[in-house]
Amino acid sequence: MTLTLEDRAAGCLVGAAVGDALGGPVEGWTPEQISERHGGRIHGIVGPWYEDWRTARPIAPYHKGDGHVTDDTLMTHALVRVYATVRDHLDAYAVADHLVPDLVSTPRWIPELEAEALPLQRIFLAEKWLVARLHYGHVDPREAGSGNIVNCGAAMYMAPVGVVNAGNPAGAYAEALDIAGAHQSSYGREAAGVFAAAVAAAFVPGATVDSVVGAALGLAKDGTRAAIEAVTDVAVRYRDFESALAPLRAAVAPYDSVGPDYRSPSLAARRPSRLHAIEELPVALGMLMVAGGAYEPAVLGAVNYGRDCDSIATMAGALAGALHGEAGVPEVWAKRVAEASRLDLHGPAAVMAAVTREVFARDRARRRAHESAFATLTAPA
Repeated sequence: MTLTLEDRAAGCLVGAAVGDALGGPVEGWTPEQISERHGGRIHGIVGPWYEDWRTARPIAPYHKGDGHVTDDTLMTHALVRVYATVRDHLDAYAVADHLVPDLVSTPRWIPELEAEALPLQRIFLAEKWLVARLHYGHVDPREAGSGNIVNCGAAMYMAPVGVVNAGNPAGAYAEALDIAGAHQSSYGREAAGVFAAAVAAAFVPGATVDSVVGAALGLAKDGTRAAIEAVTDVAVRYRDFESALAPLRAAVAPYDSVGPDYRSPSLAARRPSRLHAIEELPVALGMLMVAGGAYEPAVLGAVNYGRDCDSIATMAGALAGALHGEAGVPEVWAKRVAEASRLDLHGPAAVMAAVTREVFARDRARRRAHESAFATLTAPA
């Protein structure tokens, strides 16, 4: 059965949110710590790491677990709302004109806070940078990302860019780089482009894990490309995530600036570099490869990897979901995450599918106008 645009969009965005919710409660820990805390590997939705999560450090005041999505999904849905407003390709100015006002002016239900609040009150410092630079500093949006810490903050919510450029990885890469210029620089911005490209590649009819990884490698530059190549070269040797956990970490470690202790980053952490890469995207692609593209093992591998596993699982979930459609995402997980987070997980996907159809029609009209103009310019005198 051929999957429709709507099927893949639902798989991608619902799959991303579910991965995020599964990874949230164990973010920051090692595979060994996760196994000790939960009596083995995680195979579904779990509760908070600490029972006294309201006061326990470094978790407080966030209720991570029990199916609650994190800032990855909050930012993804915020970007969907920008697409719903603009209904065309986006750039850094769209971030300044639409995304930032959304973060600072409209209270929304924040699952981890169990309250209505401005999204600004939940997002991480690297995302608050958007508000400081664009809302208060009035920096040129195309340059606002310079100076921010370099992490996966922009990459983690770029799945909608891949959806709107479904089947066009190069277009997704270019658009995500433009959008992310307001947020990130260096390998953080590069990862945003490559992740969006991988999502777009997963929408191609007949797409496989190899074709998705190939599209990513075909566009990635510098340390990002090297890290993806290193991790996927190792991942191809494994068929279960348990045996792949340590080898994938070892493969990405030379490119990861954070260092071995996730909660105590090295002095070189998150600084611009042409040699480094964020850890999350290469590992997500590696887990996708280990799982043979299947949603459940790809996401569970990402979750049990630990470290920034909510973002790794968000990316792995988006890619596996786009490859297999909504049917690939366990319905029981999706239902529980939607209910626990008080979020409509399907609405954003439907919006993105509709916007994608409109944007394609606009692109086709623009292409026809270009063809006509070029034909006139090159016509015999």
